[in-house]
Amino acid sequence: MLVLASASPRRKELLSLLVKEFKVLPADIDETPHHQELAKDYVVRMAVEKAKAAIKKYKVQADADASAIFMASDTSVVIEGDILGKPTSLDDSRSMLRRLSGRSHQVITSLCLCDLEFDQVVTKCIINDVLFRDISDVEVAQYWKTGEPHDKAGSYAIQGLGAVFVRSMSGSYSAVVGLPLYEAAQMLAQFGIHPLEELSHE
Repeated sequence: MLVLASASPRRKELLSLLVKEFKVLPADIDETPHHQELAKDYVVRMAVEKAKAAIKKYKVQADADASAIFMASDTSVVIEGDILGKPTSLDDSRSMLRRLSGRSHQVITSLCLCDLEFDQVVTKCIINDVLFRDISDVEVAQYWKTGEPHDKAGSYAIQGLGAVFVRSMSGSYSAVVGLPLYEAAQMLAQFGIHPLEELSHE
């Protein structure tokens, strides 16, 4: 049994491309960065803590499977070393998008796979570069009204309307969306889950 420790519909959709059946078990954690914590370290720590929190919830379930494998991921938008979280207001969104406007930033996505007892743990961090065109305040306000940026790190979704701001990107598109498919498939194989075999019913 594979357990996805995430409430993100985007991660669920992406994982379904690799694995037919899995359980979704999101767990709330404190996502506050530590003092002077590097963005890369923060993103990996978030994935590990999400996995641990999901394991804790899973263990008390009556149908808990001792052979369960857990997958957790975290994505952060980073500019000049600063981690941009999810906007809490239009002003917050405007502040973020102004910083990203006309500039390059990084989208860092982490992945953690582990077993129920946390004896076997594999983590990966994928760093992507995204270049934005210039964005006007009118566009920021109009974009906010769509509702799309409300729950997105950095206040935009590359898989949605936010793509109109993206001049170019290098790296893994699926990682920017929320789940790096290449790395996920490689890591799943280490736990005996082979996506192509799974999907071909073999």
